[in-house]
Amino acid sequence: MNIRAVREGETEVLVPVHLEDVSFPPSQAPVFYNPAMELNRDISVAATAAFVKELSARRNMALSDITYVDALSASGIRGLRIANETGIHATLNDWSEDAYQLIRQNIGHLGLEDRVEATRRNANVLLHENRYNIVDIDPFGTPAPFLAAAARSAVHLLEVTATDTAPLCGAHLHSGIRKYSAVPFNNEYHSEMGVRILLGKITRELSVNDRAMSPLLSHATRHYVRTYLKIDKGAKRTDSMLEQLGYIAHCPSCGSRQAFSGIALFIPKECTRCSSERILAGPLWLGSLHQPEFCNMVLNEIENRNLGTKEQARKLIELCRDELDVPMFYDQHIICKRIGVSPSEIEGFLTALRDRGFAASRTHFSGTSFKTDADIGKIEDILFSLR
Repeated sequence: MNIRAVREGETEVLVPVHLEDVSFPPSQAPVFYNPAMELNRDISVAATAAFVKELSARRNMALSDITYVDALSASGIRGLRIANETGIHATLNDWSEDAYQLIRQNIGHLGLEDRVEATRRNANVLLHENRYNIVDIDPFGTPAPFLAAAARSAVHLLEVTATDTAPLCGAHLHSGIRKYSAVPFNNEYHSEMGVRILLGKITRELSVNDRAMSPLLSHATRHYVRTYLKIDKGAKRTDSMLEQLGYIAHCPSCGSRQAFSGIALFIPKECTRCSSERILAGPLWLGSLHQPEFCNMVLNEIENRNLGTKEQARKLIELCRDELDVPMFYDQHIICKRIGVSPSEIEGFLTALRDRGFAASRTHFSGTSFKTDADIGKIEDILFSLR
């Protein structure tokens, strides 16, 4: 195999020469290395570093005693960077013989033999047999086949990437139902729908083992969803987590939406605003997507590290931190098109919402999206007033 060195962050890794300039979605990417995912990896290093520093201080653990596994490693670049740039112990696993050999070569290249172990095993078997402080699942496509094992293996932090955004966001409805045991739908807030469908699935997998999660950071970026989940144990915590599952009732006619907490409940199909028939999505996660304090810790790591996507990563995490904690976002352009007015400048519109006593924020999902506790009627009234 012809290889050459590439550098991300503070880590130089070996990759196959013919893959160097490839940049397309992971579901179609070569096995070993996808440069387009550097932002994902930069944030992963910063988020993992923020978490392990807190874990080390709280548990009085040496960084080298904290265990991390990348169960689907490919070239191993993510796990190699995390081990090299955070100081924790990493296990890098891949079923492919070529990937396994390249991981071993990279471990030697970086001189990480004392803190990085390469394995070639079925990912689910590895996770069912072992416990790790941090479990990272980053497959090509859906993480669904690995979530049960990952939920059992992760002791303190679970990190998950999903690149099958079409099933998650409702574009491939039946595939989404099969993989995530939930009904998504594909509308203007489909990206947030994908995040919450994924979190709902993980919630149910964790609950089987009386385990609970708290989202520290979750984002939908381009063709993937990524989430970082703090893990706790105990039936009471699990029951409290499950109370944050529910459904979204959406009216395609007027754009109103309503959240309903619970798994088995009656939801009227008639829209309370225009009497049209609503559609339902779920079960999905209705709780927080981010913890602002953790986002600040990640931002501090981003500022103090040599990252190739520093500016993009900073902007993304700041938007996540400042998002209003409500489901789901609105799209200003979609609403304006429906009611026949021209969109106003987004910051001026958010100020108008706040001036009328409502909470409002931009979101990381798109430049025209916003969150508010105002209902659709109040939003439309304000948009009309800004004409």
